[in-house]
Amino acid sequence: MPQLSETIYAPEPEGGNWIQHGPVSLKALRDKAVVLVDFWDYTCVNCIRTLPYVVAWNKRYKDSGLVVVGVHAPEFSFAREGSHVAEAAARFGLEYPIVLDNEYAIWRAYSNRFWPAKYLVDAKGRIRYYHFGEGAYQETEVAIQGLLRELNPSASLPPPLEPVRDSDRPGAVCYRVTPELYLGYARGQFGNFEGVVRDRPHDYRDLGPHVEGMTYLAGRWLVEQESARSEALGAAISLRYTAKDVNLVMAPPAGASVRAEITLEGTQRAGEDVKFEGDRGFITVDRPRMYNVVANESVVSGSVSIRAEAAGLAVYAFTFISCVAS
Repeated sequence: MPQLSETIYAPEPEGGNWIQHGPVSLKALRDKAVVLVDFWDYTCVNCIRTLPYVVAWNKRYKDSGLVVVGVHAPEFSFAREGSHVAEAAARFGLEYPIVLDNEYAIWRAYSNRFWPAKYLVDAKGRIRYYHFGEGAYQETEVAIQGLLRELNPSASLPPPLEPVRDSDRPGAVCYRVTPELYLGYARGQFGNFEGVVRDRPHDYRDLGPHVEGMTYLAGRWLVEQESARSEALGAAISLRYTAKDVNLVMAPPAGASVRAEITLEGTQRAGEDVKFEGDRGFITVDRPRMYNVVANESVVSGSVSIRAEAAGLAVYAFTFISCVAS
């Protein structure tokens, strides 16, 4: 268990903009509460998968002295917009205090480097436990309970939660899958023979074949630092992958929506955001968020293409799920 033997006092969550139930002062909570600081981003698939547990811990233990603080540190520029984060918080059922850390002031104060990251602060203001990424849910809950019992030895606490997904249970298998693929020139891996043209529209050719771990553009795209944006009807992006699920962070033009046609080969299963008209699958991109494109029953090798039905579709990153129930 990653508990700290040295004494490190938790920095105050200062320097951001509170969008619900704040501000929270750790100093004011001394000897009154245990605090769970959760760094997250609403487009991050690993963050999204941890949120059901954070929501449950908040409901289970807020009356026993737990205060959850969600620190939203944006991975993409559109995620700085408070209305997008507030909509996501409502969609995910987050009822605890949330602060927008758009300038990464709190992130830097904690020397944080990960989405998601959890820091557990005891009633004396000391960081006593941390966890980065998904998993260790029961371990984290046991650590929460331990600090709550230090605060109130007579506290009556429930058994730790049962896993919310079969893939969280002991024995689940996590495979080595395609790594996250960014779609701007700052971090992107594009397989087009001619490379990418920065910051101006260009007509791309996808000559194939495709190599896993690369993305391929076809049609007219504008590739910027953190995203690629369709500049005409029919602009497409394709990849080969190995994973269970494929997700894509996308955004529509301002004040509008745009449809993207999804093409899958073989026996791949369409994701929950794909709707069908006959045999043709589409995703309606109506707000900037992560969209589930493929949801296979197990880890497979496959390919997917996304074709914009209009100009203005911005794509930011493909993310992949690797864990399946044994």
